Amino acid sequence: MAARRERIEPSFDRDEGTGEDGLTISPDDRAVPTAANDRKRKPAAKSAPARTKAGGGGSGGRAGSRRGGSGGDGGGPRKRRRRSFFGHLFRLGLAGALWGGLAVAAVIGYFAVKLPQEAWEIPARPPNVKIVSVDGDLLANRGLTGGKAVSLDEMSPYIPEAVVAIEDRRFYDHWGVDPIGIVRAFMTNWEAGSTVQGGSTLTQQLAKNIFLDPEQTIQRKIQEAILAVWLEHKFTKDQILDMYLNRVYFGSGATGVEAAARRYFNKSASDVTLSEAATLAGLLKAPSRLSPARDPEAAKERAEVVLAAMRDEGKITRQEYADAVAQKPVKAKSYWDGAQQYAADIVMRDIKDLIGEVKQDVIVETTIEMPLENAAEKAIRQTVDGSKQNVSQGALVSLDGTGAIRALVGGRDYAESQFNRAVDAKRQPGSTFKPFVYETALEHGWRPESIIVDGPVQIGNWRPSNYENTYRGPVMVADALRFSLNTVAAKLIDNVGTKAVIDTAHRLGIKSDIVDNPSIALGTSEVSLLELTSAFAPFANGGYEASPHLVNKITTEDGKVLWERGAEVPPKVLSEDMMAMMNAMLRRVVSSGTGRKAALDGFDAAGKTGTTQDFKDAWFVGYTAELVTGVWLGNDNGAKMKRVTGGSLPAEAWHQYMSVALEGTPNVPLPGDYKIGEPQAPLVADGNGEEYYDTELPREDGVPQDGQGRADGRQRMIYDGAPPAGVVVEERVSPRRREDDRSLFRKIFGG
Repeated sequence: MAARRERIEPSFDRDEGTGEDGLTISPDDRAVPTAANDRKRKPAAKSAPARTKAGGGGSGGRAGSRRGGSGGDGGGPRKRRRRSFFGHLFRLGLAGALWGGLAVAAVIGYFAVKLPQEAWEIPARPPNVKIVSVDGDLLANRGLTGGKAVSLDEMSPYIPEAVVAIEDRRFYDHWGVDPIGIVRAFMTNWEAGSTVQGGSTLTQQLAKNIFLDPEQTIQRKIQEAILAVWLEHKFTKDQILDMYLNRVYFGSGATGVEAAARRYFNKSASDVTLSEAATLAGLLKAPSRLSPARDPEAAKERAEVVLAAMRDEGKITRQEYADAVAQKPVKAKSYWDGAQQYAADIVMRDIKDLIGEVKQDVIVETTIEMPLENAAEKAIRQTVDGSKQNVSQGALVSLDGTGAIRALVGGRDYAESQFNRAVDAKRQPGSTFKPFVYETALEHGWRPESIIVDGPVQIGNWRPSNYENTYRGPVMVADALRFSLNTVAAKLIDNVGTKAVIDTAHRLGIKSDIVDNPSIALGTSEVSLLELTSAFAPFANGGYEASPHLVNKITTEDGKVLWERGAEVPPKVLSEDMMAMMNAMLRRVVSSGTGRKAALDGFDAAGKTGTTQDFKDAWFVGYTAELVTGVWLGNDNGAKMKRVTGGSLPAEAWHQYMSVALEGTPNVPLPGDYKIGEPQAPLVADGNGEEYYDTELPREDGVPQDGQGRADGRQRMIYDGAPPAGVVVEERVSPRRREDDRSLFRKIFGG
């Protein structure tokens, strides 16, 4: 048996060629070709056969065939190479675009994630507080915005047209970010060599205003663009424009078109004219620099640019453009103007105590009557401006019998000074404090007809004197008040005690602390005009407390009541008799005393003058059955006026205001019908041939309160006339002095 040869398996691990025994092996010799082999076979059938290591005829034929094919292709491989090159470029570009898109998406995602969470929810517009008079007249819009929100339908159509024309003429065509606008702005700024035009859309500006801070950074600009696209997706164009116009800042504390229209033109946004709308739109570029309150010429020039843009966009005709350009620039007030702004300040100070935090637009109904407010402002301004006696400021408060403030003026001009001198300033009231001394004396037994001597007095180290440094001798208490005699007020407070007078003042309405000192009889303890005026109200309203108040009701814009003043009956602080006697005495101050310049024809009026030392403050507080009004004049720095007394300029200003305020109202008599009489006391002769009137003063524990008479209470008076009952004499006088006294008495009382 022949020797068995070892079987040799074909191998595919090396190049195709001839094995050791000359066997030619190829992958195609496999019984079951693989898919990979199948793919390789197809191009192999078209190309030259594989070369063998020995380079035999088969190999040479294949090589020759390849060369022949190459030579007869006519440039086919070069075309394939070109196609392969451009295909490679395309694939690179596609990959680059893909990776670039992913990079941009990553950047956007990064900055979007860094946005605060609240950026994806439109924040509520800061609430507006609309403050109106008792009749619904607008006093002021307050809050962070300075005006309520108004829809596009509620504002002048010129406003949105002007803003779109100058700020974003392609507003209705872009999707939040305007590439065309960005390129245009870039080219404009390139040519100008500086930033003269922005590429931000109105939507981007809105996003910045309500979500982002104003810093100029790449991050903020990217976030601004992200939010602008989101806003455009979430809201319509008109809704975005509406939000923008109600939230953009127009300068001078005015946010939104309604506030701006009120601020610069004193009218509603619905009434804004074409030229005014152009002025508002022009402010958006630089609210402070282009403000008509600061530079009306610059504001006019910018408005003309806006008008030209509106004309070019076809929003207005050439004639409308020409008419608007022809209008002259007008300087706006430098601040919110009008005395009613003082009342608005008080409302904003008190509203949180009434309804808590304001979270929505509200309407505050006040007690102010605008005709009276205007009359009060006019009276104070004309009095101050017309004076040549070094008077620079004034204030006025007018209340009805319930304490409702009908007019309030805190200074000559709110635009110049917002300090409220009627409420926040505390000054010495002078003799306007004396009614509380006299009221206390009446409650301790004195009467208007009681006689007391106007003469030198000393209480401790205090020696008060009268305004004219003269003395009238024995006078009725009523006349001591009528002529505002300081010595008598000092004697009365010494008689009844300072604590009793302080209690009376607080009971009637003085809220400030009062120093426990006899000198308070002359008004040395500081008070505000508002509290002093309200403390006179019980004399006018029948004896009831009259707490001053300004707010009647607070509602939402849709009418829901958030707070309303109650109708409780206030406590009674004066008896009928005391009130009647005080009215009888204070009526004579106006009719024939120091307050004669305040007298009103056809009206029953009463009041009291007041002048402080060195003429630093001058007051007049007076009342009718309808209104209680207080007036103060002076200087903020405490400078002396030139002999301005309460009976001069303040009484005149009071008269001017009250004449207007009471016009058309009936004359209602003051409450109480007390008549001041002049009874005579029995004439008694003493052992020296002198005569005196037998009378008794109010007593405590059997001791005459004057301290000058005999222990039994009988008082001596040397007098030639017939005085009213209750004469008090401090000293004997010579016959010559008696003659002088007789002439003075007859001059004052008649006879």
